[in-house]
Amino acid sequence: MLLFDDKCAVIYGAGGAIGGAVARAFAREGAKLFLAGRTQSRLDTVAADIAAAGGLAEATALDALDASAVERHADDVARKAGGIDIALNAIGVAHVQGTPFADLSLEDYEFPITTYTRTNFITAKAVARHMAAQGSGVILTLSTPGARLPGPGYMGNCVASAAVEAMSRHLAGELGAQGIRVICIRPHAIPEAAAAGSHTQAVFKPMADRAGVTVEQMLAGAAGGTLLKRLPTLDEVANTAVFLASGYAGAMTGTVANLSCGFLVD
Repeated sequence: MLLFDDKCAVIYGAGGAIGGAVARAFAREGAKLFLAGRTQSRLDTVAADIAAAGGLAEATALDALDASAVERHADDVARKAGGIDIALNAIGVAHVQGTPFADLSLEDYEFPITTYTRTNFITAKAVARHMAAQGSGVILTLSTPGARLPGPGYMGNCVASAAVEAMSRHLAGELGAQGIRVICIRPHAIPEAAAAGSHTQAVFKPMADRAGVTVEQMLAGAAGGTLLKRLPTLDEVANTAVFLASGYAGAMTGTVANLSCGFLVD
């Protein structure tokens, strides 16, 4: 029996590298996927991959910062599927990194914080209503090692990532009595994602340019700073999401899954 037989999973940002990888992994375990994101063509590619492998997926262009649109979409999903069992917010936006604090504008500082906290609030609230009605569900969020990274040039990213982790812990407390688990996944940079045109390429390129190296060279240097001397793969992140959303992790909530290859040690 597959882990997610008869389960409904909603992936926000499903057209991105991480969102798409997790969607494909969930589909392999039998979940019915509802893919949401800004770019229909990218969603359609993921949906086609899932269908070709024998899975079920529906793709909808959606702005995950639009509370009303997200609520309507969640209601539609729950009506079609009979409920919502799993949700992942994997949206990504290009934002400024690498600019020293003295040169960082207030707008560039605020942008990732406002965007990531807003979208996670909106999507969690939309799906939690349906999960609470059935007495179970799993909400997955994403952060970065920036949540605990001191040093120059990462102010907006650090605060945004730390805020998503704090929000995830608090949500676990808010929703636990209703049978809903909340877990944040914290991967380090993923070379495959950057190479595939993820928003991380736009984030990393200015930093690499300032250092006079390519993005690939910069990521190789980052890999050298981890205990495992490498960075995580998309498959590792996707398979971790599968485990966390499954009954095997049924006792886990209010925590952060550290996929930094030992860059951070909890």
